[in-house]
Amino acid sequence: MPRRNLAQLYRDEFKDYNAGNLRQDLLAGLTVAAVALPLALAFGVASGATAAAGLVTAIIAGLVIGGLSGAPYQISGPTGAMSAVLIILAQKYGLTGIWVAGVLSGVLILIIGLFRLGRFIAFIPAPVVTGFTSGIALIIFIGQIDNFLGVKTEGAESAAMKLIGYFRGGFAPDGHAVVLGLIVIATMIFWPKKWNARFPASLLGIIIATAVGMITNWPVAIIGSIPQTLILDERLTFAAIPWPNLQDFLLPTITITALGAVESLLCGAVVSNMTGIRLQANQELVAQGVGNILIPFFGGVPATAAIARSSVGIKSGGQTRLVSIIHALALLASMFILAPVMSRIPLAALAGVLMMTAVRMNEWEAIGYIFRHRLKTAMITFGITMLATITLDLTQAIAIGAFLSGAVFLNQIASIAIDVQEVDPEKLRQRGIENAGRCRHVRVAYVTGPLFFAATGNFNEAFARLEDTHALILSMRGVPLIDTSGMQAMLALCERLKHRGATLMLAGVHDDVRRMMERGGLAESIGAENFFWSADQAIVAAEKNRCSFCGNGR
Repeated sequence: MPRRNLAQLYRDEFKDYNAGNLRQDLLAGLTVAAVALPLALAFGVASGATAAAGLVTAIIAGLVIGGLSGAPYQISGPTGAMSAVLIILAQKYGLTGIWVAGVLSGVLILIIGLFRLGRFIAFIPAPVVTGFTSGIALIIFIGQIDNFLGVKTEGAESAAMKLIGYFRGGFAPDGHAVVLGLIVIATMIFWPKKWNARFPASLLGIIIATAVGMITNWPVAIIGSIPQTLILDERLTFAAIPWPNLQDFLLPTITITALGAVESLLCGAVVSNMTGIRLQANQELVAQGVGNILIPFFGGVPATAAIARSSVGIKSGGQTRLVSIIHALALLASMFILAPVMSRIPLAALAGVLMMTAVRMNEWEAIGYIFRHRLKTAMITFGITMLATITLDLTQAIAIGAFLSGAVFLNQIASIAIDVQEVDPEKLRQRGIENAGRCRHVRVAYVTGPLFFAATGNFNEAFARLEDTHALILSMRGVPLIDTSGMQAMLALCERLKHRGATLMLAGVHDDVRRMMERGGLAESIGAENFFWSADQAIVAAEKNRCSFCGNGR
């Protein structure tokens, strides 16, 4: 499918749009808003910012990113994965650090989209993504234990150390907070799925918990004041940007960029399977970049596309990107209308929402598949990525994940197969080739796989013993590419054969591989006369040449 610009996307999306479609979008937008409201508040707090910051993020993301998105179904806002990164960033640099890194990551994501590099973001193996997702889920869950228990424990350098700290004791849980958190968890577990589509269980749980807290007047921590404005007092300004120290935010910026781009494109991949409408990846990254550049100047936190909210929009009958815009407008209205009530929401109730969200965000089906089928490489990759995520800085975890991605990729493609065979005269006669295959010193090697630096060791080993070879024919129909290291290995093989009076012949070479050989001088060293369409043609030609081992090759 050809790439389409934003104007073309709009024309295709709103072609034949009518009042019925608008009604569907309106209902879907309101449904998404009901789902997004508790999540926006919860992820704002979980990010180390405020509930109001999460709400502002969802509104700006819904309007800006939704309007520029690369597909009609993407709903963006604060997410659990991003909050796990931001809470650590907030502990080190404060809110200013979140805002500065958010703007810088927006610039990077915008550049990636403008230069159409979005496809490279997808080159991450599934076990790495799954392990990172599970690690982030653990960070979110562990990060909410304090709010759930109604306590304030000492901070820690990692989620793993924070979890270990709870087993040391030294704190007394607040039973009131635990009860309110359990109300939300129980509601989300037992609320029927068919009813959840009409009224989200997370929102219902928060309503019940808030009502209980207000009626009983229990002394538990609450969200606090929700400003009735889209531009918060605490926000990024140009004067507040630490221009001389921007290099300090390089690693956090890379982390947010990688996570934001991957999560947004992953959301697009998942939801496009539900709709059959392909995500224009680079346009989506442009939208994410622009949105994340703007959001900090309103006081919000970095946003990404959200799978849960996007899928709710589709299941609710949403037709176009108006669903995202309507959901944002509904959240904006709730900020002005419901602010006094939202300010009374207990933090323990939000903790219940986040804990259940963390449990559900694990890719349980993918995890089960990996371990059920005992895929050792995938199991190790998953485990290392997850452990790195909860024990190290998330920037380091992403670096380890990237390294594992490269290692897994090289391991998968470096398995070149080389089958060296003597010529069988009977098989040649069956193919209609008479009077050939009599020379036992002609060998055919069937090569399958890319011949590049990681495969040269196997290549050299396969041809270590060629003492009695008059002609070696490499059938390369299964070789899709060759790099400099591969050509050097083949050149060394050619020179070794020439030194012994033998010949290297090639059959079935792909055009791209042939051009690479010509550029590198390998084709000239082998000789144009030694390139053949098929191994059969090469065998006939090889036996016409005088064999130093048996006289004339016959």
